[in-house]
Amino acid sequence: MEARIGFEAVRELMRRYLDEDGGKRSVIAEGSTVEEALKNAAVQLDCPVIRLEYDVIEKGAQGFIGFGSKKWKISAYELAVKQKVEATIDESFDGGLDIAVELQPIQQDVDGQVYIRLASDGALLKVIPPQGRGKRATEKQAIEKLHSRAIHDFDETIVREAVKSALGEWSVVGSFIPNPAADALLTVELGSQEMEARVVITPPQPGGCDLSKDVILAYLRNNKVVFGVIEEALQALEDAPRYKEPMLVAQGQRAVHGEDARVQFMFETDRTKLNLEEKNGKVDYKELHLVQNVVEGQALARKVQAQQGVPGRTVTGKLLPAKNGKDLPLPLGKNVHTSEDGLTIIADVNGEATYINNKINVETVYTINGDVDLKSGNQFFLGTIVVIGNVEDGFSVKATGNIEVRGNVGKAEISAEGDVIVHQGITGKGSGTVTAGKNVWAKFIENAQVNAGENVIVTTSIINSDVTAERRIVCSGQKHASIIGGRYRACEEINAKSIGSPSGGAETILEVGSDPKSKVKMDELDVKLKTLQRQIDELDKNIYTLNETKRQRKTLPDDRQAVLDELVHKRDELAGEVSSLKTEYDSILVYLNNLKVRGKVSVSGRIYPGTEIVIRDIHEKIKNEYKGLTFYLENMMVKTTRYEEFDDEILKKGPPDAH
Repeated sequence: MEARIGFEAVRELMRRYLDEDGGKRSVIAEGSTVEEALKNAAVQLDCPVIRLEYDVIEKGAQGFIGFGSKKWKISAYELAVKQKVEATIDESFDGGLDIAVELQPIQQDVDGQVYIRLASDGALLKVIPPQGRGKRATEKQAIEKLHSRAIHDFDETIVREAVKSALGEWSVVGSFIPNPAADALLTVELGSQEMEARVVITPPQPGGCDLSKDVILAYLRNNKVVFGVIEEALQALEDAPRYKEPMLVAQGQRAVHGEDARVQFMFETDRTKLNLEEKNGKVDYKELHLVQNVVEGQALARKVQAQQGVPGRTVTGKLLPAKNGKDLPLPLGKNVHTSEDGLTIIADVNGEATYINNKINVETVYTINGDVDLKSGNQFFLGTIVVIGNVEDGFSVKATGNIEVRGNVGKAEISAEGDVIVHQGITGKGSGTVTAGKNVWAKFIENAQVNAGENVIVTTSIINSDVTAERRIVCSGQKHASIIGGRYRACEEINAKSIGSPSGGAETILEVGSDPKSKVKMDELDVKLKTLQRQIDELDKNIYTLNETKRQRKTLPDDRQAVLDELVHKRDELAGEVSSLKTEYDSILVYLNNLKVRGKVSVSGRIYPGTEIVIRDIHEKIKNEYKGLTFYLENMMVKTTRYEEFDDEILKKGPPDAH
């Protein structure tokens, strides 16, 4: 049973335990055996041996024929009497302290006891005090016990004092005529494999002496019972012997074999376990978390070292050997190393932690043998992802390395810090996005939004898409290689075999010569500024109306004045925001004007009417069909020259190998 204990009760417990510990008095004692050393300590502490605890300081040795013998040296102290602490259970108490307290059973009420023992030095009396609310032993009970053992010659004064003090110690209260032949008898029985010893006591006859604890102990020693003696059992047999019944007095210690070394994994090794994520009270089956991403320097597993075995002993002192635990090598695979203490496996790189063929590895390439769909869920990986199939609509694939898709990409979200390589095409259906820190490679792009930190290279066509590249957009195929409809931004160059639509139905806008990100940011700022200006214009109208009313009437009602104050305050806020956005807009504009980039648009085949070319801020609307031209900016005018062949190492090398 467990309950929570109040804070004040915890403090009281700690205080009393400290008082008990502080009140312990210890002594150093020596003896040829531990038992003899304990007896010497008991004399020094003036308490029974049974109430002593001890620590061995120096182990003794018997030596050989008296030579090399060494005494046992112990530090002994009397057990403290535990004080009862009444802990108030406070169900409402919290305050950050939540301590599970094992509730002690209520102390039972036990009456005081009287014991009589006949020994060679006379009749002995011991009176045990009561426990709890038990009744004290009485002088009458003591006298009756003496009479039951045929002791009539006793000192009533000593009996009275022993009952009154109830010290739990033997006192000589009378005499009797001893008959050694009638003494109690003792036999020892050893249990299976000498792991326990039991004694059987035959009751004494009239005039016979009882057995003391020391006598029983000596008898056990003479019968080679030297280990695991149960002191409490001997004391009980001295106080209230049980006759003709085997009583356990010694118990051996079994050998404890050491545990084998084992590996504690810090990641899930069972890949069949799914971890579904709940969003808004519903399970999101797209978030399966099948990949266990780890980072460089992360601990993956730790070896728990093999344990030494603990030898056992029989009651006769025979040593029972124990086996030590077996060691095992760390399951080191690739991209991992061990810590300095040789016990922890640490990741060398970012990637996926795996446990395959009894080896821990960190894989830098994660392969999905199929489609990214409900079966695989969304994917995020600290490395490179290879998708053997397609990426279905509505799913996302994100990686800190490259992403390679052997099939198609639908209306999905693809994001990589490296390259995105799509062997087939990207069909965004109006809302699919592909983002790459470096290059995007694809066979075709349709109705998608694509952003690349360097280049976008397509082998057939780009249709009705929004494509941004920090360097170049290239349609490099030999037959089609066309850009039809949409908006395309590149800092250095846009190059294709054909641009625009022969029918003129699709608006195609090509922007070069500026930083695309900055250009997009400027467009966003422009939209915000126009929206804010419209709001300010509307506020100005309302403010003007209220001010005119106030001018004509000399005053305004309180509610109308409050509205006017609020409108003026709102306008001031919007004006401040406009000023801040204009400052940001102007700084980007200065940056773009100072950008030293010769932007150009090149078409090896035909460029059709309706296409719009923007080089820096100069717009040129294509009115006629042209063939084999390169458009560039000179003296703030868009001019043309013969088609300039696109030549770059990146096209010669092709997309990188994901592996």
